[in-house]
Amino acid sequence: QVQLVESGGGLVQPGGSLRLSCAARGIRVTIYTMGWYRQAPGKQRELVATMPRVGNTNYADSVKGRFTISRDNAKNTVYLQMNSLKPEDTAVYYCNAADTILPNYWGQGTQVTVSS
Repeated sequence: QVQLVESGGGLVQPGGSLRLSCAARGIRVTIYTMGWYRQAPGKQRELVATMPRVGNTNYADSVKGRFTISRDNAKNTVYLQMNSLKPEDTAVYYCNAADTILPNYWGQGTQVTVSS
């Protein structure tokens, strides 16, 4: 059974930092394009960052320079380091494993709230 288990969300003040984790079970993160998406209330889910098997990472313009996606192959885990958080970053953040041939998977989501 495949699972993407997110953790690390919470409440943080503007300007603060959080690190989200996505632990993969049943798949290897090295063979997928791993990504983070987010969905704010009343809005569509949007891409935050992706990390392909090979090649460059990709970021939404709104998070460039503040967020960093990374992968620990030994732990089979993907991370999203979020710095200089803003209230508009408030959303449920989802981990995604995507491939053009293999099935795609989503995590259950973790809430990030940026508020003073």
